[in-house]
Amino acid sequence: MKKIVSLVRKMVEEHALIENGDKIAVGVSGGKDSLTLLTALREIQKYGSIKFELMAIAIDLSNGEMDFAPTREYCEKIGTDFLLVNSNVFEIVFDIRKEKNPCSLCANLRRGLLNTAAKENGCNKVALAHNMDDLLETFFMALTFEGRLQAMQPKTYLSRMDITVIRPLLLCEEKDIISFSKGLPVIKNTCPKDHFTERENSKKIIEKLEEKYPGCKRNYFNAITDPRRYNLWNKK
Repeated sequence: MKKIVSLVRKMVEEHALIENGDKIAVGVSGGKDSLTLLTALREIQKYGSIKFELMAIAIDLSNGEMDFAPTREYCEKIGTDFLLVNSNVFEIVFDIRKEKNPCSLCANLRRGLLNTAAKENGCNKVALAHNMDDLLETFFMALTFEGRLQAMQPKTYLSRMDITVIRPLLLCEEKDIISFSKGLPVIKNTCPKDHFTERENSKKIIEKLEEKYPGCKRNYFNAITDPRRYNLWNKK
């Protein structure tokens, strides 16, 4: 636990992700990443100097078919409020719209529901559980399919919602999260496209590169996040 909590605390301090008086909604899917984030933030809340409120919000994309009982029980155990929001996102994406590439629409609908629920419950910030590997996959996907350089930001203010999105796990590698989450009540992802997406393909490409060139993943991360390493073409 110490390594994950330490990296989350470093992220929070370096990017001023949390301030006194914040009420933060953690988006929990029941998966390893979101439960790890919730646990780390709860530790920081209990033992850190910053005073803030914390709650967990889960969006049931399957309109009641997912069992979030383990997540609810875990939140009760660690002393964090839990809210479950039912939705028919899967029905919209797969049955009504019949999306060939459903991830983008699904993510937009899910984020909209999460942000709305957070605002309705007095939260001024939403914490998402994107980790270092997610950031690299997003970068590779934007480069490959959109021809542009794009990466997740540690903190983003959404003016239309008047809410700030924070990503405290961005310094954490997935392998460390997997190890950390072994004692957490992780529930199975019921998405029909789980492990069959372009994001998953990007993950496999990065893994193969890391096998061939050990340490390259960390170099990619440094190239994206350290402004001293930027050396892109300047037309001026």
